[in-house]
Amino acid sequence: MAILGIDYGRKRIGLAICGALKIATPLETLERENTEKDFKKLKEIIEEHEIEKIVVGCPKNMDNSMGEMAKEAQSFSDILKNRFSLPTVLWDERLTSAQAERSMIEAGLSRNKRKKSSDSVAAALMLQSYSDRNG
Repeated sequence: MAILGIDYGRKRIGLAICGALKIATPLETLERENTEKDFKKLKEIIEEHEIEKIVVGCPKNMDNSMGEMAKEAQSFSDILKNRFSLPTVLWDERLTSAQAERSMIEAGLSRNKRKKSSDSVAAALMLQSYSDRNG
């Protein structure tokens, strides 16, 4: 079963995929254009990779409350579920962006490459966490 991981953002959407081997890998980062173009691209990815489930990162606050971005991610998750008729799960993604940034710095990536990759790497970290817990 292929699972699509989404790191939702207002400017970019980080994407990762996890297949039968249960190893999440960064896929790409979508620069947000407009809602219809964003969903068209997501549909292409879902069809190309035969996605059966979507996991959307939910950036909860450290006290476990739902802030503005978490509520937006939840709303986005609901739209995906209705639009693509796939099981959609919200998954806690606290600190994945910071963890992604650290790992790319340690790997020696330039600031420009980090900017282009950070959202998809964060999506992969979040998706791997989901996969590890729900194997």
